[in-house]
Amino acid sequence: MVEVTLTQAQVDRFHERGFLRLAAITSQEEVTRLQGVYDGLFEPGALVSERDRYELAGSPDAPPALPQIVNPERYAPQLLETIAYRNATRVAAQLLGDDVKPGGMHAIRKPAKDGAATPWHQDEAYWDPAYEHRGISIWIPLQPATLENGCMQFVPGSHHLGVQPHQLINADSHGLELASLELVEEAVACPLPPGGATIHFSRTVHYAGPNTSTEPRRALIMGFSTPPTLLPQPRHMPWQRPEWYA
Repeated sequence: MVEVTLTQAQVDRFHERGFLRLAAITSQEEVTRLQGVYDGLFEPGALVSERDRYELAGSPDAPPALPQIVNPERYAPQLLETIAYRNATRVAAQLLGDDVKPGGMHAIRKPAKDGAATPWHQDEAYWDPAYEHRGISIWIPLQPATLENGCMQFVPGSHHLGVQPHQLINADSHGLELASLELVEEAVACPLPPGGATIHFSRTVHYAGPNTSTEPRRALIMGFSTPPTLLPQPRHMPWQRPEWYA
């Protein structure tokens, strides 16, 4: 059994830099079990609603380059019974407080050899601009995460900034990217073993490179947040699509 509790030094480092790397958040035995569950969600004919399937970077006429499934726990509820999820829930409470709530999961499976990069962005650029948010994402690879297959990279301290201007990756995309890359000169890459984790704030600028390896790159992301606060006036996020909040 892998039981993860952060030290105070880790908590402080997270709040200072906006991200944290953990060598393990689950066992290798569980990683092996999760690989089969995870891959099954992406199989042709899997009973996953089209509303929960997205292609973040490609176009409808091209092979998937950055396929994502949101809310995979709807289709594989055993994801909520894992060591990884128990540890993620404990860590989230340490970082955000006792009023933290689960915010759902998503899965990104970058194809071998030609999986697209996940562009530089802030998660909060996707979120409802009528509210003030405070959330984290816990990113768990189900194989080694390397520079070759697209490990996570972060800009230290960028969570102290507001939400930066973004734009759609392309006209057909559901994905966003920073409108300017001036912030990313001092990025830190975080390679991980299978079952390790990175944790980042919703405003931390981050990126994951393309997958040029011969195996798919599997990442399972668990989100947590505190209750959002309604703002006196919504923030201006013109890059968002109206149907996101329809």
